[in-house]
Amino acid sequence: MTVDTQEQGDERVHWLPMIAAISSISVVGIAIGLGMPLLSVILESRGHSASMIGLNTAVAGLASIAGAPLATPLAMRLGVAWTMLLMIAIGALAFVGFHFAPDFWMWFPLRVALHISLTVLFILSEFWISTSAPPSRRGLVLGIYATVLSLGFAAGPWLFAHLGSTGFLPFGVAIALVTLAAIPVLAARNESPTIVADSETSHFLRYIWLVPTATFAVLVFGAVETGGFSLFPVYGSRIGYSEADAALLLTMIGLGNVLLQIPIGMISDRVSDRRHLLLACATVGLVGTIFMPYFAQNWHLMAALLFVWGGVVAAMYTIGLAHLGSQLSGHELASANAAFVLCYGVGMVLGPQAIGIGMDAFGPSGFGWSLALFFAAYMVLILVRLVRRII
Repeated sequence: MTVDTQEQGDERVHWLPMIAAISSISVVGIAIGLGMPLLSVILESRGHSASMIGLNTAVAGLASIAGAPLATPLAMRLGVAWTMLLMIAIGALAFVGFHFAPDFWMWFPLRVALHISLTVLFILSEFWISTSAPPSRRGLVLGIYATVLSLGFAAGPWLFAHLGSTGFLPFGVAIALVTLAAIPVLAARNESPTIVADSETSHFLRYIWLVPTATFAVLVFGAVETGGFSLFPVYGSRIGYSEADAALLLTMIGLGNVLLQIPIGMISDRVSDRRHLLLACATVGLVGTIFMPYFAQNWHLMAALLFVWGGVVAAMYTIGLAHLGSQLSGHELASANAAFVLCYGVGMVLGPQAIGIGMDAFGPSGFGWSLALFFAAYMVLILVRLVRRII
């Protein structure tokens, strides 16, 4: 798969298409940031266990795995911008469907529709961003991209804390925001990149194993983000936090993402081997989860911990993407991006299930210990590849 650009070697940032792509990413951030805790709280209020909530959330990861191979054929047939607009519409309809679905089983197909659409948006937005950013300013563009995505994550729990989980209002606000985000995509539709097929299109899965320090970084991030966001309100309620206080702690994670992404991204531009920075991020993630139970009784200490922890852990996605770009180029990078997002989906499957089972087996402390397992396993992977001097 290759992406045709109109101006080869052009060092200008094409702001209109980049704004369009980033606006669609903000939809992903808000949908996850608002939707994950909202839906989990609604399910718990109906008497479902943490394991069942985790199971329903894990379906999102399966949907992401299924959606990753669909992005390219749809974009080739409909065009990048029109495919993105279609996915925004499908995602909006699926999200509002949760409000009107009375039975638990109905939430499974709705999760599938929602997260297939979000996955395709992820892939095509990153294609579009890469064609709008010249190589010399890629750090700036990725910093903006990660910051806007993090703003969406932060805005979601903040909205949830103020809107609550009852009635149609939180669903209606999400639909309004999604509709607004579609406007710049429509405005920039004539500047969207053209994706054409070549012999590499059907072999994107091999890129999972070609640069595993990048692809497994996003797998861990997907597990921690999805499992953590969906089950943190449940964890918070079990250790004595109110619904609003737990949601505000999620907002602190989002604020850490917003404020730390650009500085960490700038550091990554000055590091010769980004795997060392990925190892540092995973170490911070591990230490943070170990200390989480000890900080839980003091809201302010917990908020400070989650601010730093959330920002550093989120950088695993950005740095992993940058590491991928430093190792591959052209159609290989485009194919690897689909594999990258697919690994995020695998993490979405593993995270909620592991954390839900951990909490059911070990109580509230199982939340932190389950997260710690993901970071520890990833640290082993990086250390082995650094010692063997392979990418």
